[in-house]
Parts: sequence; structure tokens; C-alpha cells
Amino acid sequence: MRDIHEVQKMIEACGIPGRDAYDLPTSTKRFPDGAWYRMEISGVERPSTLEALVDEMARREMPIHRLICTVMGSTLLDDVELRDFAQIAADAKVEVIITPGPRSGWDVGRQLATPEGALSGLRYRGSDQLSYVVAEFLRCIDIGFRGFLVIDEGLLWLLGELKRRGDIPADVIFKLSVFAGHASAAGGKLLQSLGASTFNPVGDLSLPQLASIRQAVDMPLDLHIYLSDSFGGFNRFYEAPEMARVCAPCYYKIEPGPALAAGPGAIYKPWTSPAFLAEMAREKVKYAQIIHELIQASFPQATMSGQGAPDLAIPRPTGARTMA
Repeated sequence: MRDIHEVQKMIEACGIPGRDAYDLPTSTKRFPDGAWYRMEISGVERPSTLEALVDEMARREMPIHRLICTVMGSTLLDDVELRDFAQIAADAKVEVIITPGPRSGWDVGRQLATPEGALSGLRYRGSDQLSYVVAEFLRCIDIGFRGFLVIDEGLLWLLGELKRRGDIPADVIFKLSVFAGHASAAGGKLLQSLGASTFNPVGDLSLPQLASIRQAVDMPLDLHIYLSDSFGGFNRFYEAPEMARVCAPCYYKIEPGPALAAGPGAIYKPWTSPAFLAEMAREKVKYAQIIHELIQASFPQATMSGQGAPDLAIPRPTGARTMA
């Protein structure tokens, strides 16, 4: 049997920490503006949700840097709605990460819905599905969006190739979703090599596990600090200062609720009440304020980006707003 210390040295020779970082070293990496952390809010499904969120940001004077939007699928918004969405976000100087549709969950295959089939992961099935999702990306790019959610390493590779060919603009960024299921430094390094701009590890990793990922990759880590009951229902607010210290640069992901995109109670569905989504958006801005205050009370050395940092993928609208 091999000595585990020998194996750990082999791994380290490949640029991956041989052990989780139990010493919790302070990260020396930062966002381009020098900040340690930013705020991310998911489930901004409609222009009306975004308007409520922007209003609450102004009321609380609380910067929100990134939004994960149209989780129900951008296909379910028409061009007018998407143009309005892009303009509101551009005016508020907030990054938008569009979630495309159709996705593999809309396919006819049902292996994913079985107990064992779910273990194989959420992936695009066949070339037709790839062409559909790329077409949806291009539709949203033409409207002015510059940030997109990706759940599949194969799709991430393909999007990188399209960027290299000039079919997708060079300023478009790709965020890897928690649904991709990566949970290690090796996974993070793979995604970074494929062109990911930012990476959402699974939500229940320990601080030493997160710190080991930070040692291996340079891109921001997107950390669930409040996650739905369907994923375990945890709240890590009081870990926020240590997360900032060992994981910078990082986004704090705020995503409570009974369930997200699948199963009973899923809130990112087209039939969810717009009034409910708007109220949830306001609550999430409040939670961002609480998280920020907790960090500043315990670790004031950590700075948060201001609104509209230059490196954010803020939409560049191609048409004027049409909503009254």
C-alpha cells in the first residue's frame, strides 16, 4: 500500500494541494479593484423583480454586484422583456448572469429524474441541445448581455472555442453553476483551464476545503452563504468573515427558499408570482446588508467592491426600454 504522504506529494507536483488547508491561510488574491468580496443575488427572474431589487439597493444604500437571472430559462422572456431587463441593470451598474433555456431538464429523457440517474449530473444531451443553448446565448448577446451561467464542462469548452473564433465577443464571461457539482481544487483548475470566469463549488464545503480550492485557482469563488432547504437549508452568515479572509476574491451567494429549480416548492418557475419574487429580492438585499455588517464588525480589513466595478459584466443594451 502506498504511503499517503507520497500520494499527497504527487498531487502537489500537479499544482493541487495535497491536503485540505487546515491552517486556513489568508488569501493574497483580490478582485481587480482590490476588494476581497462582493454580493450575488439569485432568482431575479423578471424585469419587475429587478426593479424591486434596485429600489431596495437604493433604499438601503447597499451595493449588489451580480445577479443570477432568468433561472427559469431566458427563453420564457420575450425580446422586449430582455431589453428592459438589460437597460435596468445597466442603469443600476450591476452584472447580470443570464441562465439560458432550453436546458437538459426540458429534454424528453428521464434518466435525470430517477434516483440513480440524478447521480450522473445535469448535462446537455446531444448536439441539438448544444445548438439550442448556443442559439439562446447568441440571442441574449445580441440584446446586450455579457454574462452567462453554464452547467456543463462540454458546453464550457465549446463556448471557449466560439470565443476564440470570434463568434462570441471577447468580453462575454461564463460562470460555472453549483449544478455542475465540482467540489475540489482539481475541479476548479479544470474549469479555469476551460475558460470559466468564476466558479460556484458545491455549497456545503468546509472552510479548509474551500481554502484548498483557493490555493489552486485564481478566479473568484462563488460561495453559498444562504441556501435553500432542498440543498440542506443552511445559513453561514457568521462564517462570512473567515470566508472573506481565506477565499478572497469571493462572491457571497444568497439563495434561500424551499427549493430552487426542481422539486416541490421550486421558486424559479414561470408560474411563481411576480409579487413573491419581488418581495424575495428585497429580502435578499437585506441579507446582503447583514452579511456585510458582520464582516465589517469582525474583519474590517476586508473591503467590498463599490457599485459598478469596472470588471463586472454589466449589460450593454442595444435597444431602449419600452416598459411604462
